[in-house]
Amino acid sequence: MVTSTQSTPTISLEEFLQLPETKPASEYIDGQVYQKPMPQGEHSTIQTELTSAINRVGKPQKLAYAFTELRCTFGGGSIVPDIAVFEWQHIPLLPNGRIANKFEIHPDWTIEILSPQQPPNRVIRKISLCLKQGTKLAWLIDPEDESVTVFQPNQLPELKEAQDILPVLDVLKDWQLPAAELFGWLRFA
Repeated sequence: MVTSTQSTPTISLEEFLQLPETKPASEYIDGQVYQKPMPQGEHSTIQTELTSAINRVGKPQKLAYAFTELRCTFGGGSIVPDIAVFEWQHIPLLPNGRIANKFEIHPDWTIEILSPQQPPNRVIRKISLCLKQGTKLAWLIDPEDESVTVFQPNQLPELKEAQDILPVLDVLKDWQLPAAELFGWLRFA
């Protein structure tokens, strides 16, 4: 099964942004167009539960908000993280206070959930784009081996497993999420 495709010709970001949206979403990184894989059960469960957990902590006090499958265009690329988290003061707003449709900034925290047969290096390339532009934290969640690789600017990646507490944005520092709890969301029996 092919989970993502790459177009052969290089196009500009402006040309990419004029293309019709695809399902699943396509992304533009380093002049190439990649289509994301279609989410499956584990991916969808983690994405839904984690987004809800972040928003339960971040929204009431207007600290941060997590968005699923939100197109973010910045730094010469256009990506759709599985979860993009923005500190409250960074969320783009219209003059009337409503949320903007276009996010032309990097997320403060980007979260990717590895899908079966998805090339990890392509996801790491997307995380690197975010970190180079100012993203403070990135997670690459691997449901298969129940690990989370944590990326932070100017640091080597760290592998977190069941017994570890996962790092979060500083504005959410009072919240602790053990990796075991994150992967526990996959157990329905």
